[in-house]
Amino acid sequence: MNQAARKDVILVVDDSPDSLGMIHHALDQAGLTALVALEGEQALGIAEKMMPDLVLLDALMPNMDGFETCRRLKQHPELAAVPVIFMTGLTDSEDVVRGLEAGGVDYVTKPVRPDELIARIRVHLNNARITRGAHTALDRLGQAAFATDQQGLWRWATPVAEERLALHGDQRAPRLQQLASQVRRWLDHRPDPGDQSALDLDPAISDGAELRLRYLGDTAAGERLFRLLQRDGEEESELLRQQLRLTRREAQVLLWIAQGKTNREIGQILELSPRTVNKHLEQVFRKLGVENRTAAAGMALRCLTSG
Repeated sequence: MNQAARKDVILVVDDSPDSLGMIHHALDQAGLTALVALEGEQALGIAEKMMPDLVLLDALMPNMDGFETCRRLKQHPELAAVPVIFMTGLTDSEDVVRGLEAGGVDYVTKPVRPDELIARIRVHLNNARITRGAHTALDRLGQAAFATDQQGLWRWATPVAEERLALHGDQRAPRLQQLASQVRRWLDHRPDPGDQSALDLDPAISDGAELRLRYLGDTAAGERLFRLLQRDGEEESELLRQQLRLTRREAQVLLWIAQGKTNREIGQILELSPRTVNKHLEQVFRKLGVENRTAAAGMALRCLTSG
């Protein structure tokens, strides 16, 4: 006998028992499991014990409002990627923006229309599944990668990225704030997939080694995906070596070709003669089945931005 498929778990947070009852019924009718909380602290306790697949969160509640509750959820490493939909009677655009800036992915206005609510929930559950799939693949590859929202606010990271950025203890929140500020400034310049930017963080975080970001593009869930780089391209050249079946030196040459360097510049960087660089490049062209630098660089960038 096949085991029944696990139902998606929705945490509903609202200080109105009547609203909770109506939403609980709508979720049950849609085949979803509902957990309920009447205020923010209770919601955080429930989420830490039984991680939900999605949170429906009332914006205005006593003690801790929905905005602060969402921010607290997003600070928890295991809950940061859980999508949050705000429920609000507020129609002012500033309050909608506050919800999105706190980490929400969407909002619905009260009184809630059950059919619209269920449709929005299913969209965001599907987006979250797609994101988790990408996250799992990056985990298995040992990639130092993380995602932010469209404004640069933290969403999730692979364990390697968490460790490299030293995101633990009391320093987690200020480091995430510093990182978000730098990412936001970079995103304002509209980088293209494959572009890199240096991170100006505390040198103690990376043991003095330079940390850089490569922008990988948007995920299917609308998040911005980044790879964290260290040791001046060593990791990326290794990725090229493995995926494109190159030698170590060929991969290093290709990486610098993808960054627009000339043979002379590459020779200076790698301490090779321009003639030796050209010989490696000829082998790269042959192995990749391309005829020029532009095509080779394009293949390298696609490899580096594929996650």
